[in-house]
Amino acid sequence: MKNRLLMLLFLLFTAPAFAQLPVTWEDLSQVNFIDKYFAEYDQYFLYPQFSDDVKALNGQRITITGYFLDLDSRGEIFVLSRGPMSACYFCGNGGPETTIELHFPVKPLFKMDDIISVTGILRLNENDVNHFNYILEECEAEFAGN
Repeated sequence: MKNRLLMLLFLLFTAPAFAQLPVTWEDLSQVNFIDKYFAEYDQYFLYPQFSDDVKALNGQRITITGYFLDLDSRGEIFVLSRGPMSACYFCGNGGPETTIELHFPVKPLFKMDDIISVTGILRLNENDVNHFNYILEECEAEFAGN
């Protein structure tokens, strides 16, 4: 009985650390953009203004499903997109809120446009134009369909 009680207490206190929130692309669309000048590039970029609901996801372990994109011939820049490569943000469909930069501890073996579910820690990026507005760290992923 004592062992069961200890196990129950362990699960109650450690489960939140391993839990993840299911997030949809609709959830991430709650952001507005304004043009902001960045002197380093002598250009204007879209600067995100995240809603309170999106801000609440910052630092949370989330799961989201989308299309896997490998944007680098060396296989070092990975993105999750709401749509496939032929219909992604870079091709004029949607905005920056439809893509997430992925950081895997080990290089993934997925192919372009594989549909995957990714779990990781969400970081909101408001200022670094060298990275996406949404960044998912410590990623784990699995196939979610065709």
